[in-house]
Amino acid sequence: MNGPRQFDRTRREFVGAGIAAGTAALAGCISGDGTGGSGDEDGYTVTMAPMGEMEFDSVPEDAFVTFTQYADMAVALGHGDAVSTLFSPAMSGPTMDAFYERLEGVSFDWEDLENPLAEPVTREGLLEAEHDVHFLDPSYLLTTQDDWDESRIETIAETVGPWVGSYHSGVHSEPAEAYADSYEYYTLWELFEKVAAVFQERERYEALAALAEETRSQIESNLPPESERPTVARATYDPNNDVFYAHHLNADGFWQAEIRPLGARDVFADREWSADWGTIDYETMLEADPDVLLHLWGITPQYPIDEARAALEDHDAASRLRAVRNDRVVAGGMRYQGPIMNLFQLEMTVKQLYPEQFGEWPGFEPGEAYPEIPADERLFDRDRVAEIVTEGAANDD
Repeated sequence: MNGPRQFDRTRREFVGAGIAAGTAALAGCISGDGTGGSGDEDGYTVTMAPMGEMEFDSVPEDAFVTFTQYADMAVALGHGDAVSTLFSPAMSGPTMDAFYERLEGVSFDWEDLENPLAEPVTREGLLEAEHDVHFLDPSYLLTTQDDWDESRIETIAETVGPWVGSYHSGVHSEPAEAYADSYEYYTLWELFEKVAAVFQERERYEALAALAEETRSQIESNLPPESERPTVARATYDPNNDVFYAHHLNADGFWQAEIRPLGARDVFADREWSADWGTIDYETMLEADPDVLLHLWGITPQYPIDEARAALEDHDAASRLRAVRNDRVVAGGMRYQGPIMNLFQLEMTVKQLYPEQFGEWPGFEPGEAYPEIPADERLFDRDRVAEIVTEGAANDD
């Protein structure tokens, strides 16, 4: 009995020390309005590949937003009200709400937002909408839709509002040929820095980035030895088609921002696939037989973890998986993650993979708020995040 209590106290001391250090390091870090890019009284510019230098007359108040990371970034920077559209609101909105529920004063009104990708994005639609900025990588349009070319993309940028996005940074996939020579890959926090420049919120960005760096550092310094880490498959289970859509754990790209810092052993590390993910059948999954099946999107209402577990347990082949038999089918987050989502998803994932080091995960009920974690077992300071988002100024007490 003495061993577990001593171990638990050590873990809690680490968590508490991490939060205290992070808060102390951030004290006085932000105050007042932020700046980013370069500019003068007549406006400012932001430079980002593949778009180059983008001009803004003023801070955007109406933003065309596609993937969830940009909405989360806007919320984190205090500009959630600018978001006018959102990819899959019925999935993205409740998932964001689940995290924001644990941050006092932080919320996001998504219920009336339309999915801009439900139908093809058209030049006519964007000309009519007159958004101040378009958070979408133009390379995404060239690689996924037929009615776009460079001239049409430039027309929207020049007559309506700039494009801001880096879709291929998700897994370092190939951009459209038109941008092959100018494309750059950004980490999640580098992309967030660009969005902060668009909204002129440098101080908020720096404060959140410092807190995130502290959190990652504390996690990485307390990981178990590699030989003691479980093998993991990160995949979305699709029982309707009897397949798993697998993603690598430790590959480059911000789609892995909540798992790569954890150094887990990827059961499919030696496999390559031509698309952004691989399609795995039951036989292949049984051959790999991971210790943990991290069900990607499992926190969302579209791919809820409880339904995935039930389907796996009821299937003749899938039920033989070690992860199913040992109750280690766990909820993964959204790959389209912004800074706030990333903090929660890091905490959620590391607790499910390494409970002895970071505390037991209490479980997650789809549709409910992110579970309440005891204060001495949290891996980052909720109050500090909420303060940065809602006040944009440090607590001088």
